[in-house]
Amino acid sequence: MSHPTAVGKPAAEFTHRQILTILGGLMMGMFLAALDQTIMATATRTIADDLNGFNLQAWATTAFLITSTISTPLYGKLSDIYGRRPFFLFAIGIFIVGSMLCGLSQNMYELAAFRAIQGIGAGGLMSLALAIIGDIVPPRERAKYQGLFLAVFGTASVLGPILGGFFAGADTLLWVDGWRWVFYLNVPIGIAAMLVVARVLHLPHTRVNHRIDWPGAVALIVGLVPLLTVAEQGRDWGWDSGRSIACYAIGVIGLVAFIFAERAYKEEALLPLRLFGNRTIAVGTGASTILGIAMFGGLMTVPLYLQIVKGSSATAAGLQMIPFVVGIMSGSIISGQLISRTGRYRIFPIIGSTLMVIALFLFSLIGADTPLWRTMLVMVLMGLGLGGNMQPMITAVQNAVSPREIGVATGAVTFFRSMGGTLGTAVFLSVLFNVLPGNIKDAYADAAKNPEFVKAAADPAQQQLLAQAQGGGGLSDTSFINKLTDVVAHPFKVGFSDSVHVVYLMAFFIMLVGLVAVLFLPEIPLSMRSAQQQRADDAAKAADQADNATSAH
Repeated sequence: MSHPTAVGKPAAEFTHRQILTILGGLMMGMFLAALDQTIMATATRTIADDLNGFNLQAWATTAFLITSTISTPLYGKLSDIYGRRPFFLFAIGIFIVGSMLCGLSQNMYELAAFRAIQGIGAGGLMSLALAIIGDIVPPRERAKYQGLFLAVFGTASVLGPILGGFFAGADTLLWVDGWRWVFYLNVPIGIAAMLVVARVLHLPHTRVNHRIDWPGAVALIVGLVPLLTVAEQGRDWGWDSGRSIACYAIGVIGLVAFIFAERAYKEEALLPLRLFGNRTIAVGTGASTILGIAMFGGLMTVPLYLQIVKGSSATAAGLQMIPFVVGIMSGSIISGQLISRTGRYRIFPIIGSTLMVIALFLFSLIGADTPLWRTMLVMVLMGLGLGGNMQPMITAVQNAVSPREIGVATGAVTFFRSMGGTLGTAVFLSVLFNVLPGNIKDAYADAAKNPEFVKAAADPAQQQLLAQAQGGGGLSDTSFINKLTDVVAHPFKVGFSDSVHVVYLMAFFIMLVGLVAVLFLPEIPLSMRSAQQQRADDAAKAADQADNATSAH
């Protein structure tokens, strides 16, 4: 039998200044992943047009999503065994390589392949950063620091669309196509993050030899790749098409095989099934899945509403989302400070989920003529709910497991939230596209009773555009709305708003289930010692016991 071997310096409590220095490197790494998601939103169409692959653009998103989702639990488990630092550096490095290759892409197939490489890196950036904070900061203080991570995402969500619009709008920058800087921008940020992390992140680690659950990893890939693919592509293929049904079948087989593999590997499994017997883990992963569905599925319609109904450009819509960012930052900072002072965390996911339920209901009441300021107030409420929900839940889960399982527990919560987001986006977009043509048709039928509309629509220049609008228009190209007069465009906006109402009502009812789930979250006293300190104590006790046993013989 092999004995554990300690790697690194003896466990010591990090000072506030040291923690902030380490946080700087972690946040730079997370900023890469967060910025990449938002910057692509405004640049994708330009990139697809330049690479002559508009009909293939969804694959660039799908490839990134598949690899980032699947790699998340792998990073968590492997870093528990071998240590966080090498895997976090690897994640940043592979993300830099993927970004550089994306910038060199000559067609959409290459871009999709290189985005998959990027995704492998992105999968580790979020979950490992949260796990590292779990290693160096006691649970009682953890939410206070983790709130800074949400600030990173908030900043990226504002900067991303602005930078994406700027680069996509520039024909060339430094003799290179403007849109390629969307990817090249990651390179200097990533290199700086690697240098900071390599210099300051020196965590003691006790390596214990384990079997690696490769059968579970392969089964998870077989299960998730087809299911994530059909979630992204099913609307175009048809949910009952042959390709979709094949994806369902292969996905179910893979997931069943994954469960058998996890049962066989027991404690050494990629996602040990025993963990889900822990009530905090069960509630945390279940609530995070529902949160992902409601958050991603609901919020992805807000920028669409701002652009289509309010006529904002993609860049302006990004800026108009600032109230949401302010809400999420405020919610996370307030909850983190209060958890640190009181040592109680259970109340915050409950309050956060309640605020999200209220916000989603209020979103369902917003129409084509609702003032923008009122929509922004609801964004603040939604952000406060998310900020009070996400980080306290991570804190609760990390506090409920052994210090040696922080990586796999953090990866599980991140993984299930990502899966929920994918499912929510797929379902809600399908619902939106299904109800949109009928609602637009009904809105134009009502408008036909209005003499002012009839007069404006009689203009020959409006007739052709009107036919496109009444046909539902789709969302692949909505630029024709800007060419319509306000009177003729208004029914289209009403039909779109009515369609969005359906999405928000669905998200509202799903989030109600999430609120009920969070009520089952137990309150466990938060430890005052970090995971690495607890591991050092455990190792010292084990060494003492071994010495006592030796001297007894």
